[in-house]
Amino acid sequence: MEGNLTSGSEIVIKSLLNEKVRYIFGYPGGAIMPIYDSLHDYLNIISHVLMRHEQGTIHAAQGYARVTGEVGVCFTTSGPGATNLITGLADALADSTPVVCITGQVFSHLLGTDAFQETNIIDISLPVTKWNIQVLQAKNIFNAIKKGFVIAKQGRPGPVLIDITKDAQLQKEKLTKNFFRKKINIYYKKSNFIINDNIIKAANLINSSKKPLIIIGHGIILAEAEDEFKIFAEKTGIPVASTLLGLGALDSTHYLYVGMLGMHGNYAPNVLTNQCDVLIAIGMRFDDRVTGNIKKYAKKSKIIHLEIDSSEINKNISCNISILGNCKTSLKKLIHYVNKSNHKKWIKKFFSLKKEEDKIVIQKDLNPKSGGITMGEVLKWINLYKKKNAILVTDVGQHQMIASRYFKFTCKKSQITSGGLGTMGFALPASIGAKLGAKNRQVLCIVGDGGIQMTIQEMGTILQYRICIKIILLNNNFLGMVRQWQHLFFNKRYSCTKLVNPSFTKLANAYNIESKRVDKREKLKNSVKEALYKETPFLLEVVVEKENNVFPMIPSGAAVDEIRLI
Repeated sequence: MEGNLTSGSEIVIKSLLNEKVRYIFGYPGGAIMPIYDSLHDYLNIISHVLMRHEQGTIHAAQGYARVTGEVGVCFTTSGPGATNLITGLADALADSTPVVCITGQVFSHLLGTDAFQETNIIDISLPVTKWNIQVLQAKNIFNAIKKGFVIAKQGRPGPVLIDITKDAQLQKEKLTKNFFRKKINIYYKKSNFIINDNIIKAANLINSSKKPLIIIGHGIILAEAEDEFKIFAEKTGIPVASTLLGLGALDSTHYLYVGMLGMHGNYAPNVLTNQCDVLIAIGMRFDDRVTGNIKKYAKKSKIIHLEIDSSEINKNISCNISILGNCKTSLKKLIHYVNKSNHKKWIKKFFSLKKEEDKIVIQKDLNPKSGGITMGEVLKWINLYKKKNAILVTDVGQHQMIASRYFKFTCKKSQITSGGLGTMGFALPASIGAKLGAKNRQVLCIVGDGGIQMTIQEMGTILQYRICIKIILLNNNFLGMVRQWQHLFFNKRYSCTKLVNPSFTKLANAYNIESKRVDKREKLKNSVKEALYKETPFLLEVVVEKENNVFPMIPSGAAVDEIRLI
């Protein structure tokens, strides 16, 4: 109680309650046991979700953060518990996801002695965190957690790791009445200032453009600027293309939306990037998967870059005008200066190229006349039967690209995937976090047979908490994306990419998850309907064509307009 002696471990829990944390995703162990002991008295206020692997704890926290806009929180113990977070930390850093990871650590007098389950997690995690700190005394715990939450969320979001020694957890402090209300001084360089001259220059360039193109990225979603962006796009009448992580920032059925960019994106926006005269990039970082060969990227275009992180300006692609700051604020200002326009003639070019892609690629994906089931036709029936508020969570590989291409995004914060790092095993635990963060929304976890086996133990978490996730497993008995590259660029030498898989339905049933396996086209439609209409967790395994490739495709080292349709 306040005014009495309070342990460091209880200060941890009270600090999290002070931050209005609702869920902790964790896995206990020796070095964090005092914190778990204190948590026991607060489980009626704050919910703990026991994951089955520490990597699962941080991916679940990421999924939660991505659908709620709040900071995701996870607990792990020292040593291997902490090191198992590294992949998730790198993933969260690449995709700007706000998470706070609290790790237990050995007693401070044992630091540096190679004690049991001791690792120097501060140095190990330094390159993959936005900020990290080791806390040696109970009196410093509140400040560390308070600062961690500010840094994780402020500016460009990212992961924070707070490592707390066991003696700091056990130490007792006498707290003042207003201990958890005190303000702490945090110097953090903000990027919320907007230079009005740059806004006006950008607006003038946009107003004079004949063939402009907007690229939207994850920054719009992180800033919750979807409404402002829609107003901006409709006022200017400019076609809109999306990065992988920008999907969902604009309804994919919107009349200005022309498709996804990137290695397996849509044909028209990739080709016409190199023909536009003004390129407006909003909340994206010109990732190599979007740009292709940067020496050949958008050479005819003047580039306007709206970005919150100054280090991303001119990092990969030089821009003519930069607008540094939160894009919600930038767009509000920009809307006042741009003219009401339309670019119908220019937009027709996109839809002309779209027809070409539709004829050569899309119809074969969605409506094949022969052969095995395609991933595309699974998505066709998912779109028919999914709820309007559905959240798509994907793993990494061919299924990720197909799902991203064909899923109908009609709701904000409706896409969760591992973009920058490309983490196989991401989807299943991320789906758990997403569902707990958005209990009234349908969560569709689309995975491949390779990725799901990296974190398949998280079915145990679904079993324990009866989390209603729909798992759509697209099984081609291959590491599909690697196989595709071996097919196209290594003379079909399928080296170590063929999988011998278990019975996924029996595995699901062992976890008390209802399941079904489909390998015939005539049973697919009704099976998808059954899976999506169930009010319980469900795994639908669809056996798909083994050697289908994902097109379009930009070959490695090629320009975006050298994208292949076959």
